[in-house]
Amino acid sequence: MGSESAGGEAAPSRTAQISADLRHRILAGEFPMGERLPSEAALGAEYTATRSVIRGALARLARLSLVEARPRDGWIVLDARRTQGFARMQSFAEWALAGGRVPGGRITTRQVGPATAREAQRFGIRLGEPLPRFVRVRTLDERPVMVERSVWAPWLTPVVASLPDDVVSTTAALAEAGIVVAATNHRIEVSAASTEEAALLGVRRSSPLLQVARTTVTAEGRLVEIGVDRYRAGVIAFEIDAGTPVRSAI
Repeated sequence: MGSESAGGEAAPSRTAQISADLRHRILAGEFPMGERLPSEAALGAEYTATRSVIRGALARLARLSLVEARPRDGWIVLDARRTQGFARMQSFAEWALAGGRVPGGRITTRQVGPATAREAQRFGIRLGEPLPRFVRVRTLDERPVMVERSVWAPWLTPVVASLPDDVVSTTAALAEAGIVVAATNHRIEVSAASTEEAALLGVRRSSPLLQVARTTVTAEGRLVEIGVDRYRAGVIAFEIDAGTPVRSAI
């Protein structure tokens, strides 16, 4: 049986207490973004706790995208306070720039392939009709963080074909072509890294990735793109704040 407080409720564990205190200290700015936390041994001495308890507390913070364990560097403080609401359409590049990061992108493969049954139904075209599609690696501060797979409406084939491989923002490129993206819809789940994704992101095969499936439309409701973004762990977090969904950049 777990310990209980005087009010009859289960008392928080030592791991939870330390995690909550460190979270407060990080958000208060005591440990700046990008800086290394004190070592596990130092934190253990400060909190009079075993290393396993400290590691448990840090793991909780990692799940909140507040810290990240890096080989040879220890635990690094991340910035999970920059958020974007889903209700306002913002491209990856705009979102990154708003958070003070440098976005990048590189198209690794392109093809024009036949529409699947689902794609044909979504785009309102015949089964097998050619659709432009590509795979792109997205970067933050030159670090690969996400693999983006996009399938585009057939009426956008010339625009998509003209995009340079190092295009930073397809949203901006579409706007320059007179196509204004107005809204997007997201579905979030966890997926395992494929062999290709592991190589592109520098992670182990089958490592957990945060998958965000999305559809993008114009102001008139015309479907522009069906996409799937897969983020490496510790890059982005989605949370609900007072009923409003937001995503947090790290």
